[in-house]
Amino acid sequence: MKKSILGTAMLAAAALTLAACGQAPAEDPTTDGGDDTTTSEDGGEATSDVVACLVSDAGGFDDQSFNQAGHEGLLRAESELGIEINEIESATDADFAPNIDAMIQEGCTFVIGAGFLLEDAIQAAAEANPDINFGLVDSGFSDAEFNPVEIDNAKPLLFNTAEAAFLGGYVAASMSETGTIATYGGMAIPSVQIFMDGYADGVAQYNEDTGEDVSLLGWDKEAQQGDFTGDFDNQSNGQNLTNTFLGQGADIILPVAGPVGLGTGAALEANGSGAMIWVDSDGYLTTDYGSLIITSVMTEIGAAVFDSIEEQVGGSFSNEPYVGTLENEGVGLAEFHDFDGQVDQEVIDRVNELQEQIISGELVIESPNAP
Repeated sequence: MKKSILGTAMLAAAALTLAACGQAPAEDPTTDGGDDTTTSEDGGEATSDVVACLVSDAGGFDDQSFNQAGHEGLLRAESELGIEINEIESATDADFAPNIDAMIQEGCTFVIGAGFLLEDAIQAAAEANPDINFGLVDSGFSDAEFNPVEIDNAKPLLFNTAEAAFLGGYVAASMSETGTIATYGGMAIPSVQIFMDGYADGVAQYNEDTGEDVSLLGWDKEAQQGDFTGDFDNQSNGQNLTNTFLGQGADIILPVAGPVGLGTGAALEANGSGAMIWVDSDGYLTTDYGSLIITSVMTEIGAAVFDSIEEQVGGSFSNEPYVGTLENEGVGLAEFHDFDGQVDQEVIDRVNELQEQIISGELVIESPNAP
């Protein structure tokens, strides 16, 4: 029997192991004391020469969002699998290729790029180094005409976040006191816009269910046009755009912009009213604005990173994409935390019902940006 998204979200923040296409591995290796070995099922030691490495995008590993989540998955692999790891932060896009090359030169056998923006650099490195395996968070690979391609030694780690964002949009619409909510992105890329697509559909579903007319600022799903700050770094841009939304009557904001979203928290705090919904991680636990966060649309990036490394250690690397969904708990909603009790039970029941319909396939959340 499936569990409620609001109930399982309490577990999602804990160590959740995700495997390709959502299938759990048969056995979990356990460390034997911290060296490069794992304990096999029969008690013997299986030597691992895996060196797993992570390259951040410009947000860095303390972005309180997807870079940080991926980094936590890397550290978990070091702790639980007893392997060697390495990591490097990118300050700008120009650092991507040199940083990946640096990881290769330092002996990494599995190099993961944290984010859509590293696609070109990871793809070039994978094609130039067929004896090394690569992973890429939030993107697949494509040719010069943007047609999807498969690379034998490169695995996409993807998330159908439209499903969870749909539920988040429903909750946000139900909580709005002004009848106007908003969203914005860091950059106009598929891994950002998919959140905004699902969020918009969730608002539309709420309006259909209740006869209300909650409006959404910042994103037109049909036109695939909306508001973007142009980066994932400058929190002032997020603060300024949030102030614009507040001036237009919005009271709940969904920033899909990594650290830029912290600017939304600052704007809401200064405004003295309003709330937001975070993305990727549970913002109540990872940011300083927990009291303003109703819930978070979570992608279990850390767990996907861990699982892809575990696959390396087990010698079963596959270039088949991992796709996180509501069904395999690769995406979901976080707890309501300080807003627990403020969300109507009728809304919670309906969100649980919609989740089950999505999992069963009865309800399909469509997005042109879906993996």
